[in-house]
Amino acid sequence: MPVTPEDLAKEAMKMPSEARARLADLLVQSLDDAPLNSIDRASLDEAKRRRDEVREGEVNTIPGDEALQEVRDSLKR
Repeated sequence: MPVTPEDLAKEAMKMPSEARARLADLLVQSLDDAPLNSIDRASLDEAKRRRDEVREGEVNTIPGDEALQEVRDSLKR
């Protein structure tokens, strides 16, 4: 059975934050060589901006399971 991006993301969320950041870097770098349309380019630029904010300590991160629980809780309201 093929692995889906969602399956990979679920597994990646179990990794320490530094390892997830490195994985995100590798994925973003893999996109740098591909021709992108304007929407993809904007998404890539936003991902890089957010990555840099995390690296520079400008934002506080929370574990993925906590983030998902917050979203689920907000949808119940």
